Amino acid sequence: MEPELITVGLDGSPESLAAAQWAADEADRRNAVLRLLHAWILLAAEAPDTPPERDQNVGARQIVHQAAQEVRERHPHLQIMEDLVGSEAEPALLRAADESRMVVLGSRALAPLESYALGDVSLDVVGRAEGPVVLVRGERRAKPPRPAPQVPEPRVVVGVSLNGPCEPLLAFAFDAAASRGLPLQVVHGRTLPVHAYVPWGIEPEVAEEVTKEAEDVLRETVRPWRERFPDVPVRLTVLPESPTRAMVQTVPGAALLAVGRRRHRPFLAPRVGPVAHAAIHHVTCPVAVVPHD
Repeated sequence: MEPELITVGLDGSPESLAAAQWAADEADRRNAVLRLLHAWILLAAEAPDTPPERDQNVGARQIVHQAAQEVRERHPHLQIMEDLVGSEAEPALLRAADESRMVVLGSRALAPLESYALGDVSLDVVGRAEGPVVLVRGERRAKPPRPAPQVPEPRVVVGVSLNGPCEPLLAFAFDAAASRGLPLQVVHGRTLPVHAYVPWGIEPEVAEEVTKEAEDVLRETVRPWRERFPDVPVRLTVLPESPTRAMVQTVPGAALLAVGRRRHRPFLAPRVGPVAHAAIHHVTCPVAVVPHD
């Protein structure tokens, strides 16, 4: 059986190097092969004895070589493929998604906001890839020291909508927690019905009833996966909030956030739903976007 393949897209930026290190950790954890992929549409065929000063591909090759050298410093025994392809980035990464367990991309933070700056290529890959795409933040700029807020212990967080099957998302989240030896927090946000809102706030009995009903459905949805991964501690969190607000409130301190993306969305609807969109723009930990039906 051939080892799994984890592909990281490189563009020479510090963010893509951070993605390469994250992908290398993941490949090492899984005994997988790490593919360092750089797509350059102007890739030219060169004779083996072409001197460096006349090599039109030297810059593109250097992007891949630099990433490989940095990865090998931390993972000297990791199997690495250096892949330089003559293609536009988007089709190259979409093909890689078909061949890989996951594709990993770097995301640029815009200081001082806690945000992602994703280019058209990254957004299209996230919205069209047939496999999981993980977005990794680069290093933050140094900030003046201040008291650190209290956050939960490291864990994997997965947002579940309960609006339809999401087996690939739960499979990814449970496997990610198991491979890291971390607990899994399964989060669901349930918007309250109109009659729950009264002039003095929210009717507690209605909120409790809606939350209890969602907890029962969530527990039954997760039950088969708990049986498959008995060593993964699981915590269910249901909040009487919109799914986006629930995700943002619970993710601080997470080692990884997994969110879903429907493969088949209504015509003219965005390829990425509101929860995934908020996650990839505002969550600081790595975010895995997992397509499912």
